[in-house]
Amino acid sequence: MSQAFVKENDEELLHEISPTLNALQVYLTRQNNGVSVYEKSNGITQAFSQEIHLMSNGLSYGKDADGRWQIVD
Repeated sequence: MSQAFVKENDEELLHEISPTLNALQVYLTRQNNGVSVYEKSNGITQAFSQEIHLMSNGLSYGKDADGRWQIVD
């Protein structure tokens, strides 16, 4: 079995990382080939009263009801 195949299966998923903003930034930077990803702005959605973080990669992230990170539309 190749090392690349093993590494791919061991990769951490978004919903598996710690529910802190720092952990999200580290995860996204790793996913972005080491290019730093940072928070551009944050706010609260009115529909769900959920805190949303707009990141420099162009996506918004929030936590689900269980406190796990997810991409928010």
